[in-house]
Amino acid sequence: MTDQINPAPLEDLRVTELGQLLAGPFCGQLLGDFGAEVIKVEEPGQGDPMRQWGREKPHGMSLWWPVVARNKKSVTVNLRDPRGQDLVRRLAARSDVLLENFRPGTLERWGLGPDRLWEINPGLVITRVTGFGQTGPYAPRAGFGSIGEAMGGIRYVTGDADRPPSRAGVSLGDALAATFAALGTMVALNARQRTGRGQVVDSAIYEAVLALMESLLPEWSLAGYQRERTGSVLPNIAPSNVYPTSDGDLVLIAATRTRCSGGWPG
Repeated sequence: MTDQINPAPLEDLRVTELGQLLAGPFCGQLLGDFGAEVIKVEEPGQGDPMRQWGREKPHGMSLWWPVVARNKKSVTVNLRDPRGQDLVRRLAARSDVLLENFRPGTLERWGLGPDRLWEINPGLVITRVTGFGQTGPYAPRAGFGSIGEAMGGIRYVTGDADRPPSRAGVSLGDALAATFAALGTMVALNARQRTGRGQVVDSAIYEAVLALMESLLPEWSLAGYQRERTGSVLPNIAPSNVYPTSDGDLVLIAATRTRCSGGWPG
């Protein structure tokens, strides 16, 4: 929120958002929450599919859409039409950030690749969110959050030990990639202050998930230990679990630290 005393920290930034569904738009949502002007470009006739997502639809309207689209200004542009592509170039010329989550190469086919956009706006930060990044053998593949969560490792360690891997209950992979994209965008904008030049921010779902995996990889590669699913239990820590109460409720106890010799509180 913005007021005359405490202006939003990003209110001087303009973001053109070309993405759809969740991984790209969640990044735009984060930037918009801090005051950036986010111009969301949607496909004519149907708009972002998120307008239709969600199980509960009071009055026939999605409850998911107002969350991911908050603080954004929507316009419709046919990106496959040369006239629409020209409109995006004009938006990019007046923006600080262009955000997209199409398959790698899509913007280039439309004449909207970084080299073309930097001709009209050298300081433009181009933030790209995909399943597998802009380069590499899997780059051309469609990116889905569930696949990125599996390849990144979070699915394997989520759930109970006696059952197959589970999911977190929310779109974790998409949200992580978008969060790293927002962080990368701010890093690139900071660098622009020194160089005057924009950069490409490349955020991949599977890499964002992998970055969350704590010491899981060195545990395996250096110690030969394979971490498994442990449900709600934090191994080697007690009490640390969800416990039933006498009145039929549940309570979470997380006693992850004890008082040490230095006097730190537990």
